[in-house]
Amino acid sequence: MDGIRGGPAAAAHDPQLFEEFYRRHVDAVMSFVARRVADVHTVADLTAEVFLAALDSAHTYRPGRGDERAWLYGIARNIVSSERRRVARETARDLRISGRRLLEPDDIARLEDKLDAESPGRRALAALERLPDGERAVVELVAVDQLTVTEAAAALGIRQVTARVRLHRARKALRAEADPVPESPPGASLSYVTGGAGETGGEA
Repeated sequence: MDGIRGGPAAAAHDPQLFEEFYRRHVDAVMSFVARRVADVHTVADLTAEVFLAALDSAHTYRPGRGDERAWLYGIARNIVSSERRRVARETARDLRISGRRLLEPDDIARLEDKLDAESPGRRALAALERLPDGERAVVELVAVDQLTVTEAAAALGIRQVTARVRLHRARKALRAEADPVPESPPGASLSYVTGGAGETGGEA
């Protein structure tokens, strides 16, 4: 996927370029979040947080390490993880919605459709929970989010060889117990991870 003119750094200083950047990537980021979160309000909030964080860290983007989508996925992983930790610390769900902006009915309907569409991905992610964190992170990005191994390594801030080793170990572990996720699209099931896609995760 080609990036915008000047990349995220330029978008951070030019509202028009940022709007182009946002429109180019918002659906992919929202899908990424919806594969990990099942509440429409939280999906909307975290998607917005990803782009705010992208503005703050635009200077860290390096085209040679992966495209803009992979970079945004790396940011989104951190934000989703932070949200999970925050929720785990809370004892009352009311705190999660306190002060939250209200979504219009059309927004809720659109996000509910997105959640329905990404439910196979959430099932696939749930099936990976027994893997070690590092291995699971690579598998998520390659098998569920459909990044190449190179892009997954960039999103996680690790070397390509490390990502390949983790993916190989994960596939080996999953082959012993994998049951394909029913009705999952290509790239959103364990059969994609353990089957004949090869050790490169679909990378050309």
